[in-house]
Amino acid sequence: MEESYAQALSLLRQGLNDSNASFYDGQWEAIDTLVTRRGRLLLVQRTGWGKSVVYFIATKLLRRKHSERGLSLLISPLLSLMRNQLEMAGRLGLRAATIHSGNTEEWSAVKAALANDNVDLLLVSPERLANVEFQSSILPSIASRVLLFIVDEAHCISDWGHDFRPDYRRITRVIQLLPRNVPLLATTATANDRVVEDVRGQLGSDVQVMRGSLARRTLQLQNVILPSQAERLAWLAQYLPQLPGSGIIYTLTVADAERVARWLQQRGLNVQAYHADLDNDMREALEKQLLNNEVKALVATVALGMGFDKPDLGFVVHFQRPASVVHYYQQIGRAGRGIDNAVIVLLGGEEDDEIADYFIRTAFPPQQYTDMVLNALRRAPNGLSRTELQQAINLSNTQIDKVLRLLGSESPSPILQTGSRYYLAPVSYSVDWQRVEKLTALRRAEQEEMRRYMQSETCLMEFLQKALNDPFAERCGRCAPCQGKLIVPAQISQSVVLEAVRFLRHTDLILKPRQRWPAKDGLPIAQGTTVIPPNLRAEEGRALSQWGDAGWGALVREGKYRTGRYSDELVDGVVQMVARWNPQPMPKWITCVPSLRHPELVPDFARRLADRLNLRFVPCVAKKKESRPQKEMQNSFHQVRNLEDVFEVRPFNGIEQPVFLVDDVVDSGWTLTIVAYLLRRSGSGLVFPVALAKQVLRGSE
Repeated sequence: MEESYAQALSLLRQGLNDSNASFYDGQWEAIDTLVTRRGRLLLVQRTGWGKSVVYFIATKLLRRKHSERGLSLLISPLLSLMRNQLEMAGRLGLRAATIHSGNTEEWSAVKAALANDNVDLLLVSPERLANVEFQSSILPSIASRVLLFIVDEAHCISDWGHDFRPDYRRITRVIQLLPRNVPLLATTATANDRVVEDVRGQLGSDVQVMRGSLARRTLQLQNVILPSQAERLAWLAQYLPQLPGSGIIYTLTVADAERVARWLQQRGLNVQAYHADLDNDMREALEKQLLNNEVKALVATVALGMGFDKPDLGFVVHFQRPASVVHYYQQIGRAGRGIDNAVIVLLGGEEDDEIADYFIRTAFPPQQYTDMVLNALRRAPNGLSRTELQQAINLSNTQIDKVLRLLGSESPSPILQTGSRYYLAPVSYSVDWQRVEKLTALRRAEQEEMRRYMQSETCLMEFLQKALNDPFAERCGRCAPCQGKLIVPAQISQSVVLEAVRFLRHTDLILKPRQRWPAKDGLPIAQGTTVIPPNLRAEEGRALSQWGDAGWGALVREGKYRTGRYSDELVDGVVQMVARWNPQPMPKWITCVPSLRHPELVPDFARRLADRLNLRFVPCVAKKKESRPQKEMQNSFHQVRNLEDVFEVRPFNGIEQPVFLVDDVVDSGWTLTIVAYLLRRSGSGLVFPVALAKQVLRGSE
């Protein structure tokens, strides 16, 4: 044992590049449990404690013990986390490889290295673990050689946890395929008692729980309630330069990450937006900029979350309130790992509950969605592809994906996948909707707990520890309530707030033209092709605001649902937007999308806009019949089919000139696409869409 400890300590110092480094309490004990006793362990330790050190060193020792043969299999949930893990593994001399959706060009080389026993550590995502090809071509070839099975961020296994991912459920099936003497390590920092018991129950009753204090003594926590986005933008502009080092500003949506980054850039601050819509190369480049202190901050969604490791990260600011305490603890845990003091500020806003409600509503597919998918498969003995499922049922690709993942994670699963097709399995199945209702109620309770945290006048770190059932919870003495004073000032300049309001009212959203139909079959308008002819497409358009935001969005909502008329102030806003935009060739007339439900709302606005722009208003687009509201259509196929043969264009003298096509609120963009298509087909000039607001709330990453 002394020899193993000496080897482990040497590896620790090598990995940390610190000749004086020593193990934290519990680290060596965890390594010894895995290597010597071949135990199964659930490690619940604070963020930054060094859980990855345990499995990297254990891997190295196990490889030596087995004459450099075999490998560790690590299930890791995020690409940013994998990149950090690969870097740390390399410092320890481990030959690590990964298989995920972003490195398909490397798969052949990885498979060859696995076949030749040249991989010490294989990292895969839970989604890749569930992939049919991985299960058939890779997993069987390595299962007998697995020396250590590792589940990082193990709280994702539990649907009671804050970040449940159905594909994590499949991990338990893989564990059952491994020999019983294969050691197992599951790690998390964000599991309360309920989640610990659920994870332990799924991994096996022989799993030992090793728990430490979750207190982060290097963090100074503070809450600042600033309801409007303009106020929070002003706070960031004033105080971001004063925060120590470089850090992360978290937002709940991609749109807000982009917008906050633009505002701070305009204020001369070196920040960049980071989210899942960026390609892997760009995200990796941004991570390196932050790691090298080349930016003051990344304005990020949860895509930059679990496992991102920058020891000297000096601050974390939340632009909006996360949905739960455990989300919050996970994200602030990026800071203060290798420094004595990091500043943590939570800014609370008026849109927090609306965004949290959206994510709670969409977390689990409703029963009707599950029934729709199962019934569609029941009617298709030859199976259905995802595209065919979208055509068969009125659900979005995201909704269908959630249903398929949920059903695929059940055991036994009621669906089978062969290649790209899904089939109904001959098993009796019913969803435990009572459990889903309990989980939804839990999410509501977590949301309320986060509201209480926002208002807390007692120790903030102790609040977080108690929420995570930490038996070692105690006052930190460092947060704003403990000190009785603010860590960072909360007072904001009203002149900067006004500048932020002007910014919000001048950040037009681009409406990108649709270039393809969702299908060539089943849609007569597509005429047997998926390509919308270039001469029949809309041009790039503009939306004045994001629906409901603190700029123009609130006025749009008021006009649509309260007053029944869009204000002259909105007309002024669009006039200014057109001047900023300056489309070429400049349109010579204006028309609008008609509505039978609100026949005067948009035409009245378009008429007044035409007067202000000194253009001709021609209501040449008519609605022949009522259609179901587009917001009820969940995917592109049904959105287009819902609008086919609904509109008609009445040609007139002058239609050949370029035109502004006006609508109020845009979501999918198919209404503007189809009306522009009909206008162009009727001989109009170029069509430039104009909208008052765009719906942008969608996935957070």
